[in-house]
Amino acid sequence: MFKVTLADRPEFLAGDLTRLREIFHPTTHQLKLGYSLAHGVLPPGQRSKRHILTSSEVYYFIAGQGRFTIDDCVTAIEAGTTIYVPPGGQQSLENSGAVDVEFLCLVDPAWRIEDETVLE
Repeated sequence: MFKVTLADRPEFLAGDLTRLREIFHPTTHQLKLGYSLAHGVLPPGQRSKRHILTSSEVYYFIAGQGRFTIDDCVTAIEAGTTIYVPPGGQQSLENSGAVDVEFLCLVDPAWRIEDETVLE
């Protein structure tokens, strides 16, 4: 069994300006996974930088509200929303609410710095 809590994981500022905590990553935690899982936060009034990954991503929103953009498609998000981002999709997240947008992000195959390009 491998158990973690968010308090166990240090927070860092990602290249897209979201605050992340890596929950599971196969190389960091020596787990037999093909994906990585992170917890993220974006404060009110903030927008992440547009970026692209060569991996696919699944976002599950825990709290807050805002807009998620993939390429030219914009959709509203709120707690309970799940979004799939295909490999190569230009993406950004905007917090239009009064509280933090909080989310889980699964990246498959697992996130690697060389697989991400920040566009702005």
